[in-house]
Amino acid sequence: MEPGEGPGALDLHGDEEIIEVVELGPPGPDDLAEEMEDVDFDDEGAEEPDAEAWESEDDEGVEDGMEAQDDSEVTFSLHSASVFCVSLDPKTNTLAVTGGEDDKAFVWRVSDGELLFECSGHKDSVTCAGFSHDSVFVATGDMSGLIKVWRVDAKEEVWSFEVGDLEWMEWHPQAHVLLAGTADGNTWMWKIPSGDCKTFQGPTCPATCGRILPDGKRAVVGYEDGTMRIWDLKQGTSLHVLKGQDGHQDPLTCVASNQDGSLIMTGSVDCHAKLVNSATGKVVCVFKMESVTPKAPISEGEEAESNSVESLGFCNVMPLAAVGYLDGTLAIYDLSTQSLRHKCQHESGIVQLLWEESSAVVYTCSLDGAVRLWDARSGKMISEYRGHSAEILDFAVNKDASIVVTTSGDHQAKVFCVQRPDR
Repeated sequence: MEPGEGPGALDLHGDEEIIEVVELGPPGPDDLAEEMEDVDFDDEGAEEPDAEAWESEDDEGVEDGMEAQDDSEVTFSLHSASVFCVSLDPKTNTLAVTGGEDDKAFVWRVSDGELLFECSGHKDSVTCAGFSHDSVFVATGDMSGLIKVWRVDAKEEVWSFEVGDLEWMEWHPQAHVLLAGTADGNTWMWKIPSGDCKTFQGPTCPATCGRILPDGKRAVVGYEDGTMRIWDLKQGTSLHVLKGQDGHQDPLTCVASNQDGSLIMTGSVDCHAKLVNSATGKVVCVFKMESVTPKAPISEGEEAESNSVESLGFCNVMPLAAVGYLDGTLAIYDLSTQSLRHKCQHESGIVQLLWEESSAVVYTCSLDGAVRLWDARSGKMISEYRGHSAEILDFAVNKDASIVVTTSGDHQAKVFCVQRPDR
C-alpha cells in the first residue's frame, strides 16, 4: 500500500481522540510481504566473537577496580550479555524495559528490580524498546527487524511484524502509532494493535535516526548519505529535504527537536550539529567543534576512531542546546546568540545526553561507565554516579529527575537515585 493511499489515510490532526480516526484499510499479508525485502536471519552466530570480547573487557574492568564504587540503589541482572537500550514507562515512571545482546527484553519494576515479564521470541540483539505514550503497550525491536508489541497489564504479545534490519523505533507522542527506520532507507508506520501500515521511502541507504515532532503530524528522519527529510505523516509526503551543503557530509547519528517542534537539530559523523527551522526546512546555523584531534585507528581493518556527534538535545527552560561528542566533549550552545557557551570535558566518549524536563541540568553517560549531571548555566559538573564495570550504553531519566536508569556492557541495568538537596 502506497503512502497516503486509501479513503481514510492516517489522520494525525486533532486531540487525544486521534486513534479513533486512524483508518487505513487493512492491507493483506501479501501486500505487506511485497513491500518487504527478503531478510536473512542466519547471522545469529556472527556476534559470538564480540560477545567474547565483551567478557574479557568486563574482566579487565573488574581487575582495574571500576566496580569498587557502586552508587546505585537497584541492580537488574537478568541479562546475560551487553544491555543496549532502556526506556521508562511515561505514565507512572515505575517500570523499565531493557533489551540486550542476549536477544532478550525484560519489563521490570524500577523500585526493586522485580521482573514483571519477559518479551520473549526475539532472534537477534534487542536494540530498541519503549512504552507507548500512555504506558498501555511496550514495543521491542531486534537488529534483524522483528518488532513485537506487548500489552503491559496483560503481559501478552498483541502484535508483531518483520521489516528489514532495524535502525531505530519510536512511539507517537499522542497515539498508539509506532514508527521505525530500517537499513533499506524506509520508515515504517503502524497503527497498533491493528497493524495498519504505511511506508515512507527515503534514499536507498539506512534511515539512521528519526524523531516524531511534538505536533504529532510530522517526523524528521536522518539518513546515512547525510540527508535529512521532514515527512508529513498524514499525506506520506516529504515536506523538506536537506542535502548537499544543507545536509551533512557523513551519516546522521541523531536528531532532536525543541519543545514546540519549531527547531530541529541534527548530528552527524562529520562532527557538525545543524539547527533547522522545521517550518521552512532552512538551516539556521551550524555548530562546528573547533580544534579536534582525530584519534588514531585502533587496528588494521577497523575504522579510525575520529570524532562524531553522538547525542544532542534542547533545554526546555532556557534557549540552550547540548551536543555530546565521541571525544568526550559536552558542548552547551546558546541558541539566542548561536554561540558556544560551555565546553565540559569527559575523559572518554559521550554515549548519550538528556536534559531534565524543567531545569537547565543536562545528564551524560559515557564510555567510562559514569553518569554525570551538569549545570548548563555555569558549565560545572553537579555530581557523578558510578557502579558499572563497563561502558554505559543507554540511560533514561524519570519525570521528576529523581532517578536515572542505566544499561551497560557489563550485562547489568542499574537505578541511581539522583535527588538533589537544592530541590
